[in-house]
Amino acid sequence: MLLVEADATGGSGILAGYFRGIKSYDQGLVELALSADDVADLLPSAAQPIGSSSAAFIPGPRAHTQAPALASLWAPLMTALQNLETTGQDVIVDCGRLGLVGWPEPVLAEADLSLILCRTHLPAISAARSWAKAVQRGHPAWAHPGAMLVGERQPYSAKEVSSVLGLPIHATVADDPQSAAVLHRGVTIPDRFDRSPLVRSLQAAISAIHAAVNVRRDRLGTEVLSDVQ
Repeated sequence: MLLVEADATGGSGILAGYFRGIKSYDQGLVELALSADDVADLLPSAAQPIGSSSAAFIPGPRAHTQAPALASLWAPLMTALQNLETTGQDVIVDCGRLGLVGWPEPVLAEADLSLILCRTHLPAISAARSWAKAVQRGHPAWAHPGAMLVGERQPYSAKEVSSVLGLPIHATVADDPQSAAVLHRGVTIPDRFDRSPLVRSLQAAISAIHAAVNVRRDRLGTEVLSDVQ
């Protein structure tokens, strides 16, 4: 799996969080944008391993002032990332805060699934609602919009949030700060971490997201076959 940090705010959440600032910045999206070489050829060297796992990440801009310089990168990067599917890799692009100068809007128009991450209390739902409504109107143009919830029933259910946002809820993850700190701040892994509410909910979320993508692809394949016939 490959994680691309594309938050226009700047700063790598993984380098500062999971690696606790010990791992230095090597190269990332900025270097990909400035290089004259083909993006697909540079991806293997730009992707940095995350511990001993099979996951890797590409750091985003180091400062918000660098984000606008990435505008010409998104189209060739998405082509390169989509081609990774042939090697069995999943790609997650963290687009960060929506609407900032230099935010990766073109990524959302090409993604297999675009998810607004939202908690289930009123301030979070209120903040997400304007974006959800804008997406439904086609401005900005997201190919396959939906939402992913953190802490369902704190206090509202997925069904209630979906009715307000007008978007399908494709997955939910547990509000489990202790386990999240392992991934977010690199704290020591607690006992039975693999059975924690967060990890179990992440496993369910992965399955749900894969299922949503596969349903869409099956539907697209059926439509293409129908057009051919």
